[in-house]
Amino acid sequence: MIEIELNANSDIGLLTQMKEAIGGTIEDKWSECILTINNENAIGNIRFIPFDWGVNLLDFNIKFHKEFIFSIKAVDKYNPIRFIYPYVGYLKHRFGIHNEESKIDQYQSLIFTNKTGGYNYLHFPKNEQLEINFIEIVRRKFLKKRTTNVSTLNDKLHEMFVDTDHEYRFANYGTFSLKMADLVKKLKNVKGKGMLRILKIEAKVYEILSFHIQQHNRLLEGVSLPTSLTKSELKIVRKLGNVILKKPAESYSLDELSINSGLTQAKLQDGFKFLFNRTVTEYIRHVRLESARDMLKNTDLNISQIVYSIGFSSRSYFSKIFREKYDITPNEFKKKLLVVVQEQ
Repeated sequence: MIEIELNANSDIGLLTQMKEAIGGTIEDKWSECILTINNENAIGNIRFIPFDWGVNLLDFNIKFHKEFIFSIKAVDKYNPIRFIYPYVGYLKHRFGIHNEESKIDQYQSLIFTNKTGGYNYLHFPKNEQLEINFIEIVRRKFLKKRTTNVSTLNDKLHEMFVDTDHEYRFANYGTFSLKMADLVKKLKNVKGKGMLRILKIEAKVYEILSFHIQQHNRLLEGVSLPTSLTKSELKIVRKLGNVILKKPAESYSLDELSINSGLTQAKLQDGFKFLFNRTVTEYIRHVRLESARDMLKNTDLNISQIVYSIGFSSRSYFSKIFREKYDITPNEFKKKLLVVVQEQ
């Protein structure tokens, strides 16, 4: 086990000190700094992107050949709130004043910050592929943004965000979240070059940050994993949700989904309510209606063709539930689209 102390006092300093400790080269393109490593210590890369108003992205896509502990000192000039999510693999965390580590498993999250002068220990396993998303908020910069309204946060997070003198220590170990995995995946798949790429990435970073805060609020409200399902069973439910999303026109029944997945109907319902905030039937209907709306926008198919192509058998039923969801009938929606096109 190798312990490395990092005491950076700037955004890029942390990445530079990692390079000095474990080797590699840093390439900088359009403010996207990538530390690439392929030596006896590790193989992979660590990406760093600073945005305006003190928001930073630090993405690990790496396998350490040795067991590393990074002890990060909280210095006055640079002591951000960190939001961490392991997309692949895991890590462990503890404050310097503690002896026991807390493990952050795949698909869990961690929000933490420390007092000035305190140490944050991040423990990375060896020979384990890691894809870990870090978002950092440098509070003094962030609070200068005119659109920042931290007063809407819950009391504990609000206290941490306005603590620009870094007087408090805070850690929140979040629950299992597959929705966050979907957001991180979209972030990793952002295409483009130059400024356009950075703007797309920044938008995804704020979306992930928002979800971290939502997850924290849910935890405070007592919302946790459904006790009827294991994490592996929730992964099965997520796969079923993705199948329905890709093939909304297929015929789905709760009974068949239960048989094909090996999960009881009760577990399926609990899983869909937890992951998608809908019952199985509600989720299928939601996906079909979203697909229908996209077809109305982007194809020349008439309403009857769309109805049958997404798995409905009754046009009148489709029109009824479309209006209930979007407060407009499919015919009215299509007419509005035609008016917009004609005015352009």
